[in-house]
Amino acid sequence: MRRRTLVIGALVLGLVAAAALVARRGPAGIEVDTAAVTRRPRLQAFVTASGEIVADRYADIGSSVMGRIDDLRVKEGDQVRAGQVLARLDPVQARSQRDAATAGVQALAAEQVAAREQARAARADIEAARARVAETEANQRRVEALFKERLVSAAERDTAQAAADGARAQLAAAQAAVARADESIRTAERRQQQARAQAAGAGDLLSKTEITSPIDGVVSRMQVRQGEMVVIGIQNQPGTTLMTISDLTDINAEIKVAEADVMRLKLGQPATVSLDAVPGRTFSGKVIEIGTGALPPPTGAAATAAAREFRVVVRITDADTGLRPGLTCDAEILTDERPNAIVVPLQAVVLRQLAGREDDATGVFVVKDGTARFVPVKTGIIGGLLIEVAGVEPGTEVVSGPFQVLRTLKDGDKVTAARK
Repeated sequence: MRRRTLVIGALVLGLVAAAALVARRGPAGIEVDTAAVTRRPRLQAFVTASGEIVADRYADIGSSVMGRIDDLRVKEGDQVRAGQVLARLDPVQARSQRDAATAGVQALAAEQVAAREQARAARADIEAARARVAETEANQRRVEALFKERLVSAAERDTAQAAADGARAQLAAAQAAVARADESIRTAERRQQQARAQAAGAGDLLSKTEITSPIDGVVSRMQVRQGEMVVIGIQNQPGTTLMTISDLTDINAEIKVAEADVMRLKLGQPATVSLDAVPGRTFSGKVIEIGTGALPPPTGAAATAAAREFRVVVRITDADTGLRPGLTCDAEILTDERPNAIVVPLQAVVLRQLAGREDDATGVFVVKDGTARFVPVKTGIIGGLLIEVAGVEPGTEVVSGPFQVLRTLKDGDKVTAARK
């Protein structure tokens, strides 16, 4: 039953549309809107897009360390200089870490001095041990010679041998002590280097409790208050930007241009920028940057369904604009212009299949003696609701609508101009 109702409804709508079309066919032919082909002293083509005002140079200020804001020294709108302290975090913990690391460096320095002293004492023991070895070995050789001549007993020879062996053992022990002392020195040096690095890191951490401005500019946005806890900044993560510093020397309009228009843009093209916040005034500019890749689609939009847009930057060249970052704006970029252009309404240009051609021909329907004749034309630039054409002369009357009639109009159809 429902399917039958839908079919009947569709038939009724079709009959109504057909009746409307027949109603437009008067005795003299199809009722159409007409327009004259005209010549314009200058036809201009524009790309329009929306965006916001931004500073050419700006810095989002974050923190490299976590802590509580102990002293917030600026407010929104303040002028600041590069290197100026904007805020200070509570330094107690960072200072304690720095002091502990510095004390560790000093303790290891004392340990290294003790190791060097031990090494010097061990080397002195080596010299004494070498002298003792030389003395006992000489005595051993003398006693051995006397023993061979039966002038000393075997016990005396064994005593001399034992004395020489003991001296050599003492020398080996002294040499091992020196090796251990040298290794202790190297270990102390490594530990001291690590301690110095830790102390430097702790000092750097302490210095980062002072947050400074990297550029000259104005505090254009403030997102924290004194006493709040700040976290380490992560790019694009909400809540990690404390404030924004903007250099207002150069002001730009950052706009999003549709993919259908971006290929018409070139660097240096002139532009006009308007803002709802400044009614009745426009600002001059020029294109200084065209994005090479499409912007990410809006959150939640399917990548294939969302219209692609490209980031384009227009430098506002007027002096003393007083514009502020964040204001919404519209930009109109001049992409092309033609002097003495012959134009017709954009809707008047249609496509038709001609005999002997595989592809559709572009043209207009010229009205002559109550008959619509299809005339092929070459098209040029589009300026607003007008399009440049070649193939018809100024003053020629062409069919400009309605759209539904233009869709089905054929060469040779009888037409009559609608009353204006």
